[in-house]
Amino acid sequence: MYYGAGPPVSSALEYPMSRYFFHLPGAPNGIDLEGTELATLADARLDAVRCAGQMLADNPGQFWNAGEFTMRVSDARHLTLFQLTFFATDCPAIA
Repeated sequence: MYYGAGPPVSSALEYPMSRYFFHLPGAPNGIDLEGTELATLADARLDAVRCAGQMLADNPGQFWNAGEFTMRVSDARHLTLFQLTFFATDCPAIA
């Protein structure tokens, strides 16, 4: 289910690479059991935004039907590092 953008954007080689898990709470198969190795937390943040953007672009109707989309990113110790949350809200038109 992961839509990763590919190799890390960091130009610095940092070893060992860290494993980041991109979870989609509430989604079928929304728990990332494999994770993705990336060089830095900054790379994980960029990849999360790319991944979320691609998922929203691939399934725009599903997003509007649900009204909310969340991606939670954790490390190998299962500690949540950050979360992306997108909301859709219909507002009354001003006439």
